[in-house]
Amino acid sequence: MKITAIDIVDLRAPRPSNESYDGAYVGCLVRVATDAGIEGIAEIDSAPEVVKALVHGRPSLTWPPLFSLFEGQDPLGEPEALWDRVYEKTLHNGRRGILIHALSGIDIALWDLRGKAAGKSVAALMGVPRRDRVRAYTTLVRLGDTADSLKRAVDAGLARGANAIKLCSDANWRRDRALVERILRGARDHVGRAVPIMIDAYGVWKSADEVEAHWALFREIGIEWLEAPLPMDDLEGYARLSGRGIPITGGDMGLTTRFEFQDMAVRGKVEILQPDMTYVGGITEFRRTAALAKSLGRRIIPHGYKSNILLATNLAFLAQHDVEEWLEYSIAPSPLRWEMTREEFPIEADGRVRVPQGPGLGVTLNEETVAKYRVG
Repeated sequence: MKITAIDIVDLRAPRPSNESYDGAYVGCLVRVATDAGIEGIAEIDSAPEVVKALVHGRPSLTWPPLFSLFEGQDPLGEPEALWDRVYEKTLHNGRRGILIHALSGIDIALWDLRGKAAGKSVAALMGVPRRDRVRAYTTLVRLGDTADSLKRAVDAGLARGANAIKLCSDANWRRDRALVERILRGARDHVGRAVPIMIDAYGVWKSADEVEAHWALFREIGIEWLEAPLPMDDLEGYARLSGRGIPITGGDMGLTTRFEFQDMAVRGKVEILQPDMTYVGGITEFRRTAALAKSLGRRIIPHGYKSNILLATNLAFLAQHDVEEWLEYSIAPSPLRWEMTREEFPIEADGRVRVPQGPGLGVTLNEETVAKYRVG
């Protein structure tokens, strides 16, 4: 079997005028075709136009388009060997950043393809599946600044069936300490003590001092973890916050490869590594990062805020992971979130999501959705 084509599909859904976050309305679909008629699919949370150029652009002295490195290769070979070959061939351009995003999508699609060819799930290809359902939390954005707006956001997350929620910051959190207290106390009072609450700060604070100003509040309300409290480059700040009773996570804001996560774990001392499959280097590099986390005694929890394709990718890892961890569950109102696959993944009555059991990632594209929102 040989790889014959890689298609990067730019998807854009109309964004309502009141939506301040548009990541859910842009899709970058990756399709890898073979001469055997088997196709692998994936998605990445990146810029489709740039990814297209990285895959199919014209070569230069120091730049081989990614398709030229995959064309004619056997997709059923060792994933690590193929990944390493491409990584080395792009040494001038691809150590970090968006080229690794592109490689991530191709790698995930190849795992999907391998599973389909073998008649096995990606979870079974990665290891021994340990669970067929995974606990989920819903990610809540646009919390607003009033009690009513907060309750609407929280209720929307709980209405999906989740027993845990993640509250996402906005820019006002940095300059308005009272707002942070109002949001966090309001959420805890609304859901009670039994519902785990995570906080995604998205780097809103710019120093450890700014974070520490809220530390007593974090302890009082009780949080599962504090995600990305600082910009990713502030490893000294992460080290200062870590190991103090509130688990600190790092890496979801664009870190790529196990090498950056090693810095985050060793120099930043974070307790939880949080790679995004679509940034870190795909399933192959995520697995290496997971091995790193295990060797360092750290937890690893996948980040993911896209469609059911990425949800299925994360479920595959979590199904065979050594310990049960959390599944991030986007409830973004974009049609790209809910209509990309024929399959649905509802949160069940006990707050868990069922792992797909079909070959590959266990999802099939909704071609009508692809055709409706494809641009270019």
